[in-house]
Amino acid sequence: MIEVDYLVVGAGAMGMAFSDSLFNETDATIAIVDRYGKPGGHWTRAYPHVRLHQPSAFYGVNSRKLGSDAKDSLGGNAGLYELASGAEVVAYFDQVMNQQFLPSGRVHYFPMCEYAEGGSIVSLVSGATHQVSAKKVVDATYSQVTVPSMRPPTYDVADDVRCVPPNALNTINHTPSGYVVIGAGKTGIDACLWLLDAGVGPKDIAWIMPRDPWILDRAKIQPGPDFFDGTVGAFALQMEASALATSIDDLFERLEATGQLLRLDDTVRPTTYRCSTVSIAELEELRRIDNVVRLGRVRSISADEIVLENGSIPTGPDVLHIDCAADGLMRRPAAPVFEGDRITLQNIRTCQPTFSAGLTGHVEASYTDEAQKNELCTPVPYPNSDVDWLRVTLANALNGARWGTDSKLSAWLGGSRLDVNNTFADIGEPSPAQLQILGKLGEHTAGAIANLQKLLAEVDD
Repeated sequence: MIEVDYLVVGAGAMGMAFSDSLFNETDATIAIVDRYGKPGGHWTRAYPHVRLHQPSAFYGVNSRKLGSDAKDSLGGNAGLYELASGAEVVAYFDQVMNQQFLPSGRVHYFPMCEYAEGGSIVSLVSGATHQVSAKKVVDATYSQVTVPSMRPPTYDVADDVRCVPPNALNTINHTPSGYVVIGAGKTGIDACLWLLDAGVGPKDIAWIMPRDPWILDRAKIQPGPDFFDGTVGAFALQMEASALATSIDDLFERLEATGQLLRLDDTVRPTTYRCSTVSIAELEELRRIDNVVRLGRVRSISADEIVLENGSIPTGPDVLHIDCAADGLMRRPAAPVFEGDRITLQNIRTCQPTFSAGLTGHVEASYTDEAQKNELCTPVPYPNSDVDWLRVTLANALNGARWGTDSKLSAWLGGSRLDVNNTFADIGEPSPAQLQILGKLGEHTAGAIANLQKLLAEVDD
């Protein structure tokens, strides 16, 4: 029997970030169980060309820097801070586990194992069972992150059809007659950009897009003083638009007019929002693809036809179909983060999983009252629809207001590498333009909260 203070189920990004805060801020003992052979969760199963969609500077665990804080000089991300590759992310979490956690003797790691309620840990390889007694169990799998290689397509595929996850793109050994990219989320965007970068002509790509997405401009999510005007300025413009909008349509018009949200096609109004980000250069590349199919989700693929919800399109036996339609970050109902001897990790800032988990670990380490801990860690569910932009922006603002009233929490945030806002602490004396941005932010935040609540009440009615 192994006795520990915490049993963390899942060694993905959130499980590692939570454990890191506990590890560095307490003397707790921790057991981490995971069904994969290395820490990193879905990153260990992702396609070879995957990269972060946000800067490495504020991803990972709080105690260890990811990357070198360099700006890219080549490619679609040129001029912006580096985006770690999937291989870099997996190596990073492996280093955290093997260079920080395990040498301490306070952390037990069970790879290639499954957790069964009651404290049993069963090896998927040998079948051996370990018993672990823990004071608290931490569910780091609640978000159920899924990438295409983790499941078969969700539609029927005939035996003679070439349909692969994006993992197979770098194993192509003869040129297909064309490509069909299925899905318009982060994975679909990455597949299209990879094909274009590999020299595939836009006319040879069909992009099945069940719903057009609102997309974030990565230039407005950058760390460091150099990007203060763009990043903090963007947040100020979002608060201004949220405070002044007279309707949801008016809000999205204001957000688009100031570059807070981007769309792929100026003639098609997006209906989904999933936190995908692109650079403007990448957006221009994606817009080269003219054959965008907007007929709903795929139902089936045969040798000569793709059947969708609202019609069909022709295909061919030598066309390569790339399945990018995994749900990615599943929208789960919000659950209490702290509930007795269980902790359920969830985002507490929209689409910032490692920041959220790291902060949750700090709250667990520093506070004892469960009601207070849950108030500080109010979940922000992953967005799906366009209206969810309002919901997550409101939830972010409310959580930020709560954190700002707690001096201990504010001090932790001020020293955290995971908090993008902290990267602007070194701007020195603000310029008149920066003071104007901060003034706009302060002027409109309360009004934004009130107006977002009003607009959402009209939708929910």
